[in-house]
Amino acid sequence: MKRLTIIVPDGQSNLSTIASIVGSYEIFVRANAHREKSGKKKLFSIELAGISQQAQVYDGLFTVKPQTDLSTIKKTDLIIIPSLVRSFEKAVGGNEKIIDWVEKQYKEGAEVASICTGAFLLASSGILNGKSCSTHWSAAGKFRSMFPEVNLQEEKLITDEQGIYTNGGAYSFLNLIIYLVEKYYGRQTAIYCAKIFQIEIDRNSQSSFSIFTPQKTHGDEMIMEAQEVIENKSDEIIAVEELSSKFAVSRRTFDRRFIKATGNTPFEYSQRVKIEAAKKAFETSRKTINEVMYDVGYSDAKAFREVFRKFTGISPLAYRNRYNYNKEFAE
Repeated sequence: MKRLTIIVPDGQSNLSTIASIVGSYEIFVRANAHREKSGKKKLFSIELAGISQQAQVYDGLFTVKPQTDLSTIKKTDLIIIPSLVRSFEKAVGGNEKIIDWVEKQYKEGAEVASICTGAFLLASSGILNGKSCSTHWSAAGKFRSMFPEVNLQEEKLITDEQGIYTNGGAYSFLNLIIYLVEKYYGRQTAIYCAKIFQIEIDRNSQSSFSIFTPQKTHGDEMIMEAQEVIENKSDEIIAVEELSSKFAVSRRTFDRRFIKATGNTPFEYSQRVKIEAAKKAFETSRKTINEVMYDVGYSDAKAFREVFRKFTGISPLAYRNRYNYNKEFAE
C-alpha cells in the first residue's frame, strides 16, 4: 500500500488551510472506498502529519491534530501541502523542518502536490527551481519576486512536471485532487469522485477568475508614473516609444526597468489594463462586444478576441454571458 502524507503546517494556517486538508483527506478516503467496492485493496494509507502535536487555526477557532509526527516518516509516496497564510515570509519561516523534510522525500522518490499558496513552502525547498508552477493569481507578483528561478504560470489551474503538482487558488484545489485521483486510481474513479463531490472535471485554467492587480510596490518612481499614464489612458493606443521618450530614457532601458518592476513588458501591461477594463464593462453594463472593444482602444475585433482569450481563457461573449447579471442583450 502506498503512503499519502497531508502536511499540517505549524501554525501558519488560515481557513483555506483547513478546507484543503479536509477536502484532500475526504476525497482520497472516498477513492479508497470506491476501489474496495470493486474488490481491490486500498491504494493509499492516508495520514495528517506535522511537527507539533496540534496546529491552531484562525485565532484558535479550529485545531488540527496531526496523526503522525513528520520526523517519524522515513518514506512516503505522495505529499500534499495545503494552502498557507498570506504572510508568506512568516509561513515559510515557521516551517523550516517541513521544508527540509519535503525536499528529502522528493529526492528519494516521493511525488509532491501543493495547493494554492502552499507553493511558497514548496518553492522554498528549491525543488521547484527550473520547473513550472502555479499559485493563486493574487499571489503571483509576490511569488515571482521571492522565487525568480521558478517558471510561474499563474494562468494554469494545474501544473504537472517531474513528480511535482501545483494548482491555482482557493477551492480550485478540488480539481487538483481529482486530477491526482485519476493519475493514481484511474479515470473511472476520478469521474465517480467528481460526481459524488460535484466537482467540474478537466478544468485547466484559472484565468477567467483572475483580477489584474498592478504591481506598485517596486519603488521605481519612473515606472510608477508610466503605469499611471497607461492606466489613465486605457481607451487609447499608447506607443512604448512615446513613453520612453517622455521619461528621457532609451526604449531598451525603459523596457528593462518596466519588466523588472512589474513582471510585464509595457505592451503586456497595457493589454492587461485594457482587458481588465473590458471585463468590468462586461460584468456591469449592457454594452455590446463592439462597444466595449472600442471603449478600451481596440478597433480590430479579431485582435480584441485573441487578446481577451489570452488573458481570460475564454471569449468576450462567453465572459459576458458568464458574469453579467443580465442574460439578455441586444447586439
